[in-house]
Amino acid sequence: MKTTTLLSLALAGVAGAGSLDFVEAPALTPLTGDADAFSGLIRPMTNPTLFDLAVPRTQLHFIAMHHQFPNQLNLAGGGQIDFGGDLQLYALQFEYALTERLSIVAMKDGYVDFNPDNTAVFSEEEGFANIGGGLKYAFIYDPANAFAASVSAMFEFPWGSDEVFQGDGDGNINLTLQTVKAWDALQFAAGTGIQIPLDDDFSTQGFLSAHLSYEVNPWFIPLVEVNWFYVFDEGAGNAAFSSQAGGVVPVVAPSEGADLLNWGAGSSEDYVTLGVGFRSKLNDNFSLGFCYEFALSDEEDNITKDRFTLDAVYKF
Repeated sequence: MKTTTLLSLALAGVAGAGSLDFVEAPALTPLTGDADAFSGLIRPMTNPTLFDLAVPRTQLHFIAMHHQFPNQLNLAGGGQIDFGGDLQLYALQFEYALTERLSIVAMKDGYVDFNPDNTAVFSEEEGFANIGGGLKYAFIYDPANAFAASVSAMFEFPWGSDEVFQGDGDGNINLTLQTVKAWDALQFAAGTGIQIPLDDDFSTQGFLSAHLSYEVNPWFIPLVEVNWFYVFDEGAGNAAFSSQAGGVVPVVAPSEGADLLNWGAGSSEDYVTLGVGFRSKLNDNFSLGFCYEFALSDEEDNITKDRFTLDAVYKF
């Protein structure tokens, strides 16, 4: 009797209130590059084969570089040699984001045009750079605080041209750590890593890079970057790259080739550069950048007098 009465009252209440409205739970959607605080971050410009943005993205990165060599180079055994001239590099880097934390990266490729002034020792040559790629994983991904940190593991295949100091050895494993933090218009990024050759004749190199930029407006984002290249374990200093100077460059070179080259040099002078430039966001997906870079360490102990870099980044 009591059960029947309660049921009757419940049905009457429903009838009086009309149909019941159920609140649908909100759908859970992943963060995307266009919806979070990471969408405004810009990519570093210097040390382009090693220093990367910590946040995975799907993008194309075109690089045109004009690298000028010092007029003289110190030799590992003492004395100097005339050098001078320049190197042009044209490259297209590629990154594909599998998830918001994981991406496939192709960091090294391109075409090299080598134009030394001292043609009595070196020859003007053109050829392809080595090919390098791998994976990047963001182990810290915090868009609410505009902070990320990631690790990358890449392999550099020795498929380039001997004529432009590529293609020798068994390749390198490149392990890097990069981080980025933004405070409104201000962005700071840093990266460090190690290049481990699979051939004992070549050098084990390390780097430390930093980037600072401020978005005055989308069309003008000035930036400054510094890079320190060093050698953990010197190469054997054996003859290699026989197309240039009879293969003696690794024997007499005073330092390694930093972000572009690994000669297997038997000497290991540190190599420090400073870059200043700006980036312009033409729209949400496309930007252009320009950077002038020069050596802070003794230019005659490394291969850099200065460098001009123009790049374009397309996110999609």
